[in-house]
Amino acid sequence: MLYIVFLGAPGAGKGTQAATVAGKLNLAHVATGDMFREAQKQETELAKQARAYMEKGELVPDGITIQMVLERIAAPDCEKGVIFDGFPRNLKQAEALDEALGKQGKMIGSVIYIKVSEAELLERLGGRWICRQCQTPYHMVNSPPQTPGKCDRCGGELYQRSDDTPETVRERLRVYFAETAPLIDYYARTGKLLEAGGEGSVEDVRERILASLEKGFVR
Repeated sequence: MLYIVFLGAPGAGKGTQAATVAGKLNLAHVATGDMFREAQKQETELAKQARAYMEKGELVPDGITIQMVLERIAAPDCEKGVIFDGFPRNLKQAEALDEALGKQGKMIGSVIYIKVSEAELLERLGGRWICRQCQTPYHMVNSPPQTPGKCDRCGGELYQRSDDTPETVRERLRVYFAETAPLIDYYARTGKLLEAGGEGSVEDVRERILASLEKGFVR
């Protein structure tokens, strides 16, 4: 049974890669974002506890998140293993996950860190614009509109959401790296951390990840 963690800053393509690699390796893709969205519809005691925090706009405490993760990986589709996407987010969660898995005789096998330069992340995250009328997304580098500031589909005005402005993106990245640096060190000390360059095409990055996993699996 394989347990793999995917780490990567916002804009690194972690979610896309985690999903495709999970399919390639026939593992379950466990994304905490999906898990929390499911909790909005469920009536289990754990889901109700998580929902109480989410409805107040608060982070779900680590203890509840860990229990939700353990409940999720006990599902039949996780029998062969799991790729964790978006969890753990910090050192405390990583230690709690290791402890919880250890009690079940399980362990994290490998941790993939998708490494992307800050300049590239700023370009990816800060270049997104959206049509005010039809909500069609554009990217000033990867998929720009034919006419600057106007939507190709409806001619509507393009605008940039507040969380896509350069200042907001820099703050998101600052918070991410502050929380994740100790996590990267933690997994590096265990010898489980594997790095894969996250720049280039989706296919190229996926091949780098698979090659890193092939060389570095801890079984």
